[in-house]
Amino acid sequence: MARIDAFLELGREQGCSDIHLAVGVPPMIRIHGELQPIKYRNLSAEELHDLVDEILDKEQRKQFAQGIDLDISYYSEKAGRYRANLYHKISGVGGAFRVIPEEIPKLKDLGMPPVVEKLLDANQGLILVTGATGTGKTTTLAAMIDWINHHRKFNIITLEDPIEYIHKSNESLVIQRSVGVHVKSFKDGLHAALREDPDVILVGELRDPETINLAMTAAETGHLVLGTLHTTSAVKTLDRIIDAMPAEQKPLAAMFLAQHLKGVICQKLVRTADGRNRKAILEIMINTPGIANLILNRKIFQIPANLQTGRELGMQLMDQALLEAIKNKEIDPDDAYVHATDKKQFQRFVTNPELLPQVNLAVS
Repeated sequence: MARIDAFLELGREQGCSDIHLAVGVPPMIRIHGELQPIKYRNLSAEELHDLVDEILDKEQRKQFAQGIDLDISYYSEKAGRYRANLYHKISGVGGAFRVIPEEIPKLKDLGMPPVVEKLLDANQGLILVTGATGTGKTTTLAAMIDWINHHRKFNIITLEDPIEYIHKSNESLVIQRSVGVHVKSFKDGLHAALREDPDVILVGELRDPETINLAMTAAETGHLVLGTLHTTSAVKTLDRIIDAMPAEQKPLAAMFLAQHLKGVICQKLVRTADGRNRKAILEIMINTPGIANLILNRKIFQIPANLQTGRELGMQLMDQALLEAIKNKEIDPDDAYVHATDKKQFQRFVTNPELLPQVNLAVS
């Protein structure tokens, strides 16, 4: 057993989401969004280098020695599975390990509304799951792939960096490929996937215009494409895709989104009311004819009004979802206030009086 497993196992047992290892401090674990140290001595540069080196293969050691950061999957029978980022900094090496649950969660377990399953009934088009780093996008996508795997007879190809959840083929055939291991890049993986008779393609991240273009091509040519962007609202997601295109291609990108985008699920993780967990709060946009018309005519700024009035179709703004969760006593109202866009309607729920001037000062 690698010595690093002891820290990873301890973090998992305490219910953390991440374990951080850095020189000069003890190992740190993130629980319910906040970092706290493990009771252990400060790690030295030599000790941490040896801990990290022990879990790398020959090629990874060579790359890491050259100063290249590594994104890898790490698995041990005792400690479980992790997504790891290993890096160099001024005091030595460092590592961040994301805990991957042993079981793939179900959509209902994540609190996903029924409209998500309706989106997955599509045979072609683009579905986007968005949010800041660490908001559970990968977990949501894994649950979506798991639902398709158990309900439809499809060929599913996933492109991930790195592979986190392991899917076993059920009703569908699931082929998982890791960027940097099985394919050079998401772009190369998409090129290859289009020749491999896919029904569903998961793109772990739409990082650049070329990847976005290929994802659009796949969605246009009869495939269901699932992907992620680091955007914090439906409107920002649409703007990001269009803005990523060269000037002459922006109208074509808007036309594609109007015709082939199925929906956008934007999520944030907010502390639960008891402070013992975090709950995914969702902004959901379904591409109705009205929204498609706004996209086509570049009036994306008007879309929030459609989300606000589209509750019967399963749509909602992030602020609507936050307010509903507060009223149902599912989330911490102070944390909801911090995450809200229109903070005025959340002020009456705040329990920490110091929060209001702090946030107002930051905004001004």
